[in-house]
Amino acid sequence: MALTVPLRSFSSIAFAALACLAPLSASAQDVSPWIRDTHSAVRLIAGSRSGGVLLGGIDFELQPGWKTYWRTPGDSGVPPRIDFAKSDNVETVKILWPAPMKFPDGAGGFSFGYQNRILLPLRIIAKSPDKPVTLRAEINYAVCEKLCIPVEAQAELAFVSVASTEDNAIAAALETVPKPAKVGDTGPLAIRDVRREGKQVVVDVAVQDDRNASGKDREVQLFAEGPAPDWSLPVPKLVKREAGGVQRFAFELDGLPPGASAEGATLKLTAAGPGGALEVNATLP
Repeated sequence: MALTVPLRSFSSIAFAALACLAPLSASAQDVSPWIRDTHSAVRLIAGSRSGGVLLGGIDFELQPGWKTYWRTPGDSGVPPRIDFAKSDNVETVKILWPAPMKFPDGAGGFSFGYQNRILLPLRIIAKSPDKPVTLRAEINYAVCEKLCIPVEAQAELAFVSVASTEDNAIAAALETVPKPAKVGDTGPLAIRDVRREGKQVVVDVAVQDDRNASGKDREVQLFAEGPAPDWSLPVPKLVKREAGGVQRFAFELDGLPPGASAEGATLKLTAAGPGGALEVNATLP
């Protein structure tokens, strides 16, 4: 039931302090109390209870100018580590990650994450659908401006509402989660092709109506992840724009863990743009 991702090295980013916060008691509400530190706050959200599959969320609030990281932080940073092992009557918890933003990391690279307010939807499977469910989360994350500050928080929330007041907020967050797709699909945003050219992976992303009202090209972002968390692939770079709204990205097959091979590896590619966001699994030849 734990989602644990090892820390990655920081590029010109140092931990400045540590905020350790005590757990708060469970609340028979649709949200837990905010757990606040100097630059951020976090809480749990419960959706309506019906059957053995529940929806919830981890709600982050960040001060202006501060950010936190996606599941893959990019060239520098640290991903959140969230453990649900102390929950009651919970079989599994899956975190559904909204598409991130890309930020300069101050060292010539880019990091991936979120600013202001972000809700990470949760899909929760109860062990026994007819028994009470209490979600307990140990949340370790970093908030960064010029320096990064690690935060440790413990939150607890019982799922009791037949009709939760937070259903609309969870539904809105789910709309920002990349939709599963396949290479070669069509639509407003699509990954048209993935191939190897020497040591590079080349990805063609097609965007319908790829210019806005002022005639400027619409921005598309592409994120690449390996088959395991210890893969540290480079940030894909836009290398060419072609007719028909195709934007070509490329990245080197670097950052593989010792002993790993790219041959036959399945990469997870996330594209975000004016047509929404999608996620494909592409197996390298």
